[in-house]
Amino acid sequence: MPTATDKPVAHPDWTPTSWQAKPAAQQPVYPDPEVLQRTLGQLARLPPLVTSWEIENLKHQLAEATRGERFLLQGGDCSESFADCESSAIASKLKILLQMSLVLVQGGKKRVTRIGRFAGQYAKPRSTDTETQKGVTLPSYRGDMINCAGFSREDRTPNPELLLRAFERSGLTINFVRSLIEGGFADLHHPEYWELGFVANSQHAVEYTRMVETIGDSLRFMETLTGSVLADINRVDFFTSHEGLLLYYEQAQTRQVPRHSGWYNLSTHFPWIGDRTRALDGAHLEYFRGIANPIGIKIGPSVTPDEALALTQMLNPKNEPGRLTFIHRFGADRVEKCLPPLVEAIRRRGQQVLWCCDPMHGNTETTKSGIKTRRFEKITGELELSYRILKACGAHLGGVHFELTGDNVTECIGGASGVTEADLTRDYRSTLDPRLNYEQAMEMALLLARLLAQSSR
Repeated sequence: MPTATDKPVAHPDWTPTSWQAKPAAQQPVYPDPEVLQRTLGQLARLPPLVTSWEIENLKHQLAEATRGERFLLQGGDCSESFADCESSAIASKLKILLQMSLVLVQGGKKRVTRIGRFAGQYAKPRSTDTETQKGVTLPSYRGDMINCAGFSREDRTPNPELLLRAFERSGLTINFVRSLIEGGFADLHHPEYWELGFVANSQHAVEYTRMVETIGDSLRFMETLTGSVLADINRVDFFTSHEGLLLYYEQAQTRQVPRHSGWYNLSTHFPWIGDRTRALDGAHLEYFRGIANPIGIKIGPSVTPDEALALTQMLNPKNEPGRLTFIHRFGADRVEKCLPPLVEAIRRRGQQVLWCCDPMHGNTETTKSGIKTRRFEKITGELELSYRILKACGAHLGGVHFELTGDNVTECIGGASGVTEADLTRDYRSTLDPRLNYEQAMEMALLLARLLAQSSR
């Protein structure tokens, strides 16, 4: 475990605002800079959402995952909305991640680090700066932190006050998750707490129930053997993450803390850089290189081996295990071409990188009727190929990154639940990218557990 003497490397040529001298992609244009600065001043004075101790604990766990001793499960909404900051929605996302992690623990025979893609995922990159409807052109919707989804000038104008609302809802989400976990919600003695009412008829219910019973039998056996309750499994660690897209927001919560050197982003445990904002000479790389958090970076088909190595040198110059996660997202049709050269380059140079597969973003498509979706077979295809490619290259799949929900939505096509293209309009709730529903997420976890079981033998 990390201690108070673990000191992140400080960067003497870096400050939380040094990114402002670099080209900054995907940033909104606020109409009144004075209002923005006033809002950022308020954000900078508010208490942090997470602590440096939690961040160092996560870095320690990700170092174990880099060595193959743990597995990372990261998942949640494509983009959070203010309207969904309510108890049942938060609890359902926590339930599905806990259930998936239980499946992975049973299959992979190793501990799982759980990171929710929530409590700050209120901003999204867009392919175009504007959107046109019926001859009217307005700024694109960039997430509830920046503007509103409604198509009017007022809705689409970036509003700094939304930064405060996003921070407040992030705090509400984190505090509710912490309260659930501290109150025993994540106790492995009571996995029935995690059940979602609409899944009784799921094709995977029997397999999952059998797995839970097996784990319960094992716990009772060990407690009978030792004569005491295994207190360490009464609760689990749970961490938060979001894409560090809006740099003014990240800057406002970047602080120095007692007993640790360096700077921490205290708005989340695990911020990541998107594939659209990973330019080596860009503002996002400049900001991220100076914070002490473990960080992720999305890499897509356009990254070259030389670029991948340059990213490791810039973001992890001390080659620290647990510091850097490559979240690869190529698409099922391109992963066999794109992934091996990167893995070989990183392996030859001896760089400490955690390989985490995002099989969602490279497999997005639009139907003839204009609905964004993803096909389950392509998602599973990229996941299986990534596992086998990494193993063949002398590395290992250390984690997965899913866009999912605990709700029974119809946004991705396929899987055992049989969602068809015609079903998409039945319960499509996402305002941006499609997510796996409960059954699809559990089917994915069971497939992944079978893959991990091969490595544990």
